[in-house]
Amino acid sequence: MIDGDTIAIGKTHVRLFGIDAPELDQPYGRNAKFAMIALCKGHVVTAELADHSSYGRVVATCRLPDGTDLSAALVAQGLALDWAKFSGGAYRHLEPEGVRRKLWRVDAKHRGKLRMPET
Repeated sequence: MIDGDTIAIGKTHVRLFGIDAPELDQPYGRNAKFAMIALCKGHVVTAELADHSSYGRVVATCRLPDGTDLSAALVAQGLALDWAKFSGGAYRHLEPEGVRRKLWRVDAKHRGKLRMPET
């Protein structure tokens, strides 16, 4: 795992479609990474490639063998936000109440209130 919203499949870094998790040096960033590790551990992850890339990275909807969408799972756990700019709001309904206050830096980035370098 790279961080909460980027995984490695083989040698390829894959950005999870439609969500944004805190960076590792931000509050809850490490929590998001470790939640993703727990979700994926011992499973084969499949990636359905999206039509676009993100800063040279592959973007994909990633699923576990049981069909679990990793993006949906991380949002539902309150460790990532739906990024409507890319998802069209596909994951917004899964966000727990108050999560945008909890992940305020991610929310501010989405609203253009905080400029963050993409990693």
